[in-house]
Amino acid sequence: MAGETIQLKAGEANPLKTVAVVLGALAFGWAAIELALKPLLGKASKDKSVEAKAKELAKEVEDAADLASASVTEAVAEATS
Repeated sequence: MAGETIQLKAGEANPLKTVAVVLGALAFGWAAIELALKPLLGKASKDKSVEAKAKELAKEVEDAADLASASVTEAVAEATS
């Protein structure tokens, strides 16, 4: 029993070879889908980052406008006193 090799008849599949072929096919399919959808996925993530940056910039502009308004109000109050 020890040291015996299993002889497969013609047409019989080796389970290890079958697993290797299936895993290879899955990896190839996954890579093909990633490459095919990469432009769409990249654009979607880019759009989200642009929206986030725009919201942040709008908040900064609003804060700057509030600060400028307060400064002008103080300057006018000092000038009229």
